[in-house]
Amino acid sequence: MTGERPWYKSWPEGVPKHIDYPEKTLSDLLKERAKNTPRNVQFIFYDRKISFEETDRFVDHLAYSLQKMGIGRGSKVAIMLPNSPQFAFAYYAVNRVGGIIVPINPLYTATELKTILRDSGSETIFVLDTFYSTLREVKKDTSLSNIIVTNIGDYMPSVKSFLGRLLKKIPSSEEYKQDKVLEFKTIINNSGTPEPVKVDIKRDPAVFMYTGGTTGMPKAAMLTNFNLVSNCIMLEKWAGLNDQDTILGVLPWFHVYGMTAVLNLTLSIGLKAIVLPRFSTKETFEAVKKYRPTSFPGVFSMYIALLNSPLFKKYKQYFSNLRASISGAAPLPLNVAKEWKESTGSIIAEGYGLSEASPVTHANPLKDPSKIKMGSIGIPLPDTDAKIVDVETGSTEMPANQQGELIVSGPQVGIGYWNRKEETEATFRNGWLYTGDIGYMDSEGYFYIVDRKKDMINVGGLKVYPREVEEVAYQHPAVRMAAVIGVPEKFHGEVPKLFVVLKDEYKDKVTSEDILKFMREHLAPYKVPKSLEFREELPTTLVGKVLRRRLRQDGEASKIE
Repeated sequence: MTGERPWYKSWPEGVPKHIDYPEKTLSDLLKERAKNTPRNVQFIFYDRKISFEETDRFVDHLAYSLQKMGIGRGSKVAIMLPNSPQFAFAYYAVNRVGGIIVPINPLYTATELKTILRDSGSETIFVLDTFYSTLREVKKDTSLSNIIVTNIGDYMPSVKSFLGRLLKKIPSSEEYKQDKVLEFKTIINNSGTPEPVKVDIKRDPAVFMYTGGTTGMPKAAMLTNFNLVSNCIMLEKWAGLNDQDTILGVLPWFHVYGMTAVLNLTLSIGLKAIVLPRFSTKETFEAVKKYRPTSFPGVFSMYIALLNSPLFKKYKQYFSNLRASISGAAPLPLNVAKEWKESTGSIIAEGYGLSEASPVTHANPLKDPSKIKMGSIGIPLPDTDAKIVDVETGSTEMPANQQGELIVSGPQVGIGYWNRKEETEATFRNGWLYTGDIGYMDSEGYFYIVDRKKDMINVGGLKVYPREVEEVAYQHPAVRMAAVIGVPEKFHGEVPKLFVVLKDEYKDKVTSEDILKFMREHLAPYKVPKSLEFREELPTTLVGKVLRRRLRQDGEASKIE
């Protein structure tokens, strides 16, 4: 990447445009932190403080056991856990032995879980005991040979864990004890250290991050150690945070945004993370009051939930330490950004990324709030190039303020999709990642996203792919045709709406609730359509492809309040 770029005129002072990235793994970064700042706290989990030295020691013991189980370079290991110390230990232990991490949303249904396990070829999985029943449904149809089970209370403070279990405030299940599985706390209980493993940091995948990519069914974006480490170091230089900072860790680590902007950022910056297994306004408020975080990476629906909570007035004073409020994964409504600033004094800096890029490519200048442009995703990070090209061919660069497809390149961009040659060639072209998002760049080099080339539905930062939902709808015996689009919704930004044409023999015999109930049994809650409309027919092309654009333009997908 050489030559001037339009965004250099807006470049924040003190941030290098180019960085020499170390050829290290994520596990190497952890080792360095454990050596240089051993007693510094990495995680705070329900008041239990875990230092970098402790994490590194736990990771060594777990990695030792994994190697004894035959897990090594190139082994695929799924992690189906909420944010917790166990997630971090498993994540870095798999990295330490050269394996490939496959993060999975713990709320996935059996159908969704089976799709990812089979596609990835995962041989081992870490799973929470309360989600084991879902795994049990599908394990016989997968390549799994090792199942490692843990409980959310295993690494809470001992008193809280004991009382929580005694009073049944900590969810648990013993269903796994009927089967041949391993317990997390048993296999980590050793004094061993793993044998060193050599990996190619630029060629060997370190993470399979499942995404719909630019179109279609979920597939694994392959991210290397170099991709992930580079993105962390870019963010370290960009954010202006240091090892005295505290980050509010409510973003899920199984999602690429939380994985990089919270979990891995603890390594590159050395800051401590307040770890919450899931986002809830009450727990978030209590954590903010107690630990006064200086950084809060979130999605706009989190900011809306906090602002609209009846508890907000009571707790808003405790957000005064925030130096970095960050929004990503979904467009940030301007009124939310303004209300947050007025209420807390903290400006929300919007950024942009995608799974294929580890994920962050753009962000507003955090070090200089005067350069933050509300409504913009900001400017490219160090060593990251970006441009707007024509939608038709993707080869002609568009002038400033002209819309087209956003394409990006940089050391954080992954190496393609697992077992998807055609889709890799279509998305990763001539050194550029074609994002599928429509936007423009202004005269100062700030980028804006205005629409999607793809039909992906963004539910509060979580991606829903119409085809995946439609495939489930077609499994219902009454459905002749189905189409899914996103419709505006106040809290999540948009939600899925399902259009259905019934088979003649089912007309007047099947209700919308009948079909929606079926959908709920086969999809994660955020993917389930929030409304259903029966149609006599759907608009199609001459070859029978449903015109989702026509459904949107018809104006019949009304706003859901």
